[in-house]
Amino acid sequence: MTASAAPLQYLDREFGLPAVKILPGQWHAARGDVAITTVLGSCVSTCLWDPVERIGGMNHFMLPGDRPSAQSAWTDSARFGVYAMEVLINDMLRLGADRRRMVAKVFGGAQLLAGFGRLDVGAKNSEFALEFLRVEGIRLLAKDLMDVYPRKVHFLVDSGKVQVKRLELAPGETVQKREREYLSRLAGRRGGGDVEMFRAPR
Repeated sequence: MTASAAPLQYLDREFGLPAVKILPGQWHAARGDVAITTVLGSCVSTCLWDPVERIGGMNHFMLPGDRPSAQSAWTDSARFGVYAMEVLINDMLRLGADRRRMVAKVFGGAQLLAGFGRLDVGAKNSEFALEFLRVEGIRLLAKDLMDVYPRKVHFLVDSGKVQVKRLELAPGETVQKREREYLSRLAGRRGGGDVEMFRAPR
């Protein structure tokens, strides 16, 4: 879900499964035989999975690139990433997942928007995702980060498997335009919204 609109639901003919497609700023958690998909440029998606309950979820986020804040362990920019991670974790907990069992796979962070304010957005997003998982003690099982290629990601929730396809970037590519527009909106905002915290004991 997202603060403003629900992700697109459709039938994925490749996998023969009901599927949910998420865009920048969105996330989705589910259990059962369903796929969650997205297309990434400089944004990053984290796929989280509880292998016991077979509950999984994916987010799609970007950091706007603010300077560090002395009042926070995270930068102002990273609060958008923290929000994206915590709302996904909270939705998975509501479905019955256990935070202590969650494992992660992380994708995206391509160098597509490097000219945007001299910020390598993809690298910042990648660094944040890995650091968040380290700090929170969530085990990283796989990653495919940075480089210069957009990626299409399919997360099969019931099995926990992820299929990643690297895409060729054509002139005027939709993913690049969409992410530039999203980053422009983020750059004009501060904070990432309130997050209700459900921290399970470690």
